[in-house]
Amino acid sequence: MRHKRIQFISVLFVILLCMVISGCSVTIQKGRRSDMEKIESLEYEAEALNARLAQLEEAKHGEVSELENAKKLLEKQLKKEIGAKEVRLEMAEKGLAIIFLSEVLFDSGKADIKEDAVGVLNKVTRVIKKNLVGRNIGVEGHTDNAPIKYSGWKSNWELSTSRATSVLHYIVDAEAVDPKKISATGHGQYKPVVSNDTPECKRENRRVEIVILPKNMERIQADIDKITERKRKIQRRLQKYKK
Repeated sequence: MRHKRIQFISVLFVILLCMVISGCSVTIQKGRRSDMEKIESLEYEAEALNARLAQLEEAKHGEVSELENAKKLLEKQLKKEIGAKEVRLEMAEKGLAIIFLSEVLFDSGKADIKEDAVGVLNKVTRVIKKNLVGRNIGVEGHTDNAPIKYSGWKSNWELSTSRATSVLHYIVDAEAVDPKKISATGHGQYKPVVSNDTPECKRENRRVEIVILPKNMERIQADIDKITERKRKIQRRLQKYKK
């Protein structure tokens, strides 16, 4: 009798053990199936983001290419002035910068554009009208750190702002740009490109910059940043599910 009871208990234990194992197996399989579905969904989203990212990078390249082409045209138009180191062109992060030494456009301490500066400004406005339609343009005025003494301006801020505004008016009057798409800023002495230690350095810091901004670059870059961040989150989640 005792032997039968032990045998019964053993059989019952085996049955219970099988049920437990079977239940765990179902739970594990369900868990794995759920994780696999999440992994597939995340990988699909990652592929779609990669495709969109490629489109945005192509659009960004197109924006830069247009400015590079305009830079080449301006290099031909301003060959003489560039050779004389009166004008220089730069592809900066903010866009294409056309940088004039102030003495090319203005007499010392003045903000009225000189008559003999009209020719060089016309070269720039022609390229803007023909090749850079619809772009936003910023005109920036800069000075050296010499304090105002005799010219009557309150400070270098007023002088640099007035010079930038004079160039803005010239560009608008030449119908090279929609007035809604251009702005003028005076930085005074506070954004030098070199130290103000020598007269030559001071000369370089006295300048006016016409900055041609990429048409949609800010929006494109913002979208690229958002997609890149989303991809990082997806990669972190995939690593979690694949552990």
